[in-house]
Amino acid sequence: MSSRELVFLSVGGVRFVTRASTLQQFPESRLARMVNDDDPEFKLVNGEFFVDRDGALFSYIMDFLRTLQVSLPTDFSDYQRLQREAEYYGLYPLADLLSQEHLLKPRLEILEVRFSLREMQAFFRIFGSCSTTIEALAEQITVFTGQQSGQGWNSPFSSQKRLVPLPLERPSHHDMVFLCGTGYSAGDQVVARYVSIKPDNRKLINGTNVLGLLLDSLLKDGFRLISTRTVASEEKVECYTFERMKKAAGLAIMVNQTAGSSGVAQARRSQMQKGK
Repeated sequence: MSSRELVFLSVGGVRFVTRASTLQQFPESRLARMVNDDDPEFKLVNGEFFVDRDGALFSYIMDFLRTLQVSLPTDFSDYQRLQREAEYYGLYPLADLLSQEHLLKPRLEILEVRFSLREMQAFFRIFGSCSTTIEALAEQITVFTGQQSGQGWNSPFSSQKRLVPLPLERPSHHDMVFLCGTGYSAGDQVVARYVSIKPDNRKLINGTNVLGLLLDSLLKDGFRLISTRTVASEEKVECYTFERMKKAAGLAIMVNQTAGSSGVAQARRSQMQKGK
């Protein structure tokens, strides 16, 4: 790579190195004009462009130019300042995206697990404020059914048994229902239901063990347990409530160079889903 292809900047004392083509993504911006020596405010000193602006916020400017999308940390709060910086550099598509602050801010997500024991069976119902989280969790949980030789919680699972996976009950997009344990079917046959929760490969039949694995999986996925309570003492329904900050959908710019546009970028706004 030749020295002409690299550009060195000192923004508020923070040093950046990038390609000239990255700064020229939007030809009418001040950064593109700087590279073309067409903006007298940006001075070249000892091979570096000196820019008297906020260096920390400029890192987000650079990330946008490299990826053409806005993806900010969950604890980010300087939306107006970053929008002002985008306007200063003439990056108006970025400033337009930042004006939609409500789409970029992370949102509080609530998840509730209800658990009850009835004889030799355990019942689970999971409610979530975000349907995509419930969909992702439903892909992790599998219920298997098969004939059980023993009749207790601790009857061991045998790899020789033929188990059939069952679909989870989905009353709505925001909840799911499943159960585990043993019960009787027609002809006094003992039917067992095992639960597996990825990435753990075990097939568990004991409701308390399944509950422990489920809660541990949610904690590892970034949820925080905020309360436990008994919903219905007669039925012994326990309720575990979790919360986490869900990263918002990123906003992206699709740039197309069209004939006759004199190199001016045509921007189209779109949304990109980030994480679960």
